[in-house]
Amino acid sequence: MVGGNAIRGSRVGAGPMGEAERGEVAPRLYISYFCANGHVTRPSFAQEPGLVVPELWDCPRCGLPAGTDADNPPDAPRVEPYKTHLAYVKERRSDADGAQILDEALESLRDRGLIR
Repeated sequence: MVGGNAIRGSRVGAGPMGEAERGEVAPRLYISYFCANGHVTRPSFAQEPGLVVPELWDCPRCGLPAGTDADNPPDAPRVEPYKTHLAYVKERRSDADGAQILDEALESLRDRGLIR
């Protein structure tokens, strides 16, 4: 038999939690956001002067961006593939530039006697 502890599961000093103790709740504005997978999210915002409602909201179910237009939800962001250092260098230099730099480096090594 379990002991008869009347306050089991509550903390010391806990009392009834109601509107009287916490104060009144601020007026809320609920905005519906729609993602490309058809999920609907309804976050609430406190109605206050100068409230700026965000155009996009991340869907908590799939992580895609969600917008306020149900007929035209925003597209999923395009994921760029990982680029290597060589890929970035090839964007900046042409093959002719690379050949010229290689020839200069080899000539420098030959002048110092490090290669033949």
